[in-house]
Amino acid sequence: MATPLDGIDQRILAELTRDGRMSIRTLAEALHISRANAYARVQRLRETNVIKGFRADVDHVAAGMGTSAYVTVNLRQAEWRVVGERLRTLPGVVHIALVGGDFDVILLVRAKDNTDLRRLVLDEIQGMPGVVNTRTLLVFEEFEPPTAAAMWAQ
Repeated sequence: MATPLDGIDQRILAELTRDGRMSIRTLAEALHISRANAYARVQRLRETNVIKGFRADVDHVAAGMGTSAYVTVNLRQAEWRVVGERLRTLPGVVHIALVGGDFDVILLVRAKDNTDLRRLVLDEIQGMPGVVNTRTLLVFEEFEPPTAAAMWAQ
């Protein structure tokens, strides 16, 4: 069940989405609330898993992962849980979504180059028991939304 968020909670999410390393003091000042209130609210958001963690925003190209693709996967329905768990272990698979429509799963994958992508898709993913077929959509360029924090803006 979703945790109800008030306006201050939403503003906390917007600020931390912009800068996850922001101190509680800076957060409190930005929201015009006390440090104790900011700390308690962030703690509650973490305890209720609204905030699941803090991560570095990595430029994958600068980090040596210059090729990206979306890979759609059709699988034998009875094996989706097993395939899903195996996909989660593959280096380079950065997002997995079980979807409805013409395919069952869509993956965002990152690889060093096309050779590495080929190995990941043809050897690893298509070689899994339960995978019926795949389709690879090469990403030419990616665009970030103006700010992910916008979804929490009022």
